[in-house]
Amino acid sequence: MKLFRNLEIKETVLLYSLLTVAASITAFTWEQRFGLLMLGVCVAFFSVYLFVTCRRYRRISQLAADIDQILHGDCQVSLEKYAEGELAILQSEVYKMTVRLREQQHSLQEDKVYLADSLADISHQIRTPLTSINLLVSLLSEPDISGERRQQLSRELYELLSRIEWLITALLKMSRLDAGTAKFKLESLPLEELLRRGTAPLLISLDLRDQRLQVSAEGNFFGDASWTCEAITNIVKNCMEHTPEGGNIVIKASENVLYSEILISDNGRGIAAEDLPHIFERFYKGKDSGEKSFGIGLALARRIITAQNGTVKAENQMSGGVRFTIRFYRGTV
Repeated sequence: MKLFRNLEIKETVLLYSLLTVAASITAFTWEQRFGLLMLGVCVAFFSVYLFVTCRRYRRISQLAADIDQILHGDCQVSLEKYAEGELAILQSEVYKMTVRLREQQHSLQEDKVYLADSLADISHQIRTPLTSINLLVSLLSEPDISGERRQQLSRELYELLSRIEWLITALLKMSRLDAGTAKFKLESLPLEELLRRGTAPLLISLDLRDQRLQVSAEGNFFGDASWTCEAITNIVKNCMEHTPEGGNIVIKASENVLYSEILISDNGRGIAAEDLPHIFERFYKGKDSGEKSFGIGLALARRIITAQNGTVKAENQMSGGVRFTIRFYRGTV
């Protein structure tokens, strides 16, 4: 019998046998009928024990088989039949485990799909400038190219390499945020200083476009200044690229007891209604996006902001243009 393969059962049976023999011999020394009675009682108890044990181990064996089916992907197996008797507690814990395993399996499957889609998007984003780089290199290798043409091609090549470098850097930052390895410092500085740092990398581009940047801020910011400046730069850059030459970009910041708020608005053409719900999605490019857009700047900005207990939303203004509302909350919202 499979039951007797269990060491615990073997030891128990041996102990019962020894006790039965000892009790029966002792009873026989008193009187023969006492010995027969004692032997019958011991055999009856032993038979009941074997019956109950066989039944329990049969249910445990069936439970183990059901768990094995679940581990091999059969999600239709129900454990409700084990909800009575001494297996109820075990069934409850196993059920919790199976629910968790199913959730993890679903999550891993989603991660695989997401990873495959991300790799496809990244390869597509990098392939386009690489194709242009190969073309520029072949043009630069021509022997009769003029000096002026060589300088023009070199500038274009440098610009493409800079775009690829920015894309790789942004993707690395996104991967750190997704993996939870990015460390955010908790520091305090004036909102005016935060906005000055965040817009500094764009001042030359704004000047070349003859765009006016207006900044007004009061209060303090609590969070990681370096990461937040990255988010602000990306959002202002988006506004800059969708605002015509000579346009205005306005940033207003304030602080109250609940949160620090930053409003970034422009007087450009705004965002198409069908694009508005998706502009913070990774690699999403609206119909008005330029050829140089990767569709990752706003996604990175939102990831940075939400990682610091913040929110960001975009909406079209009645007067024209778009407005981004950023809030960094001091507590859980």
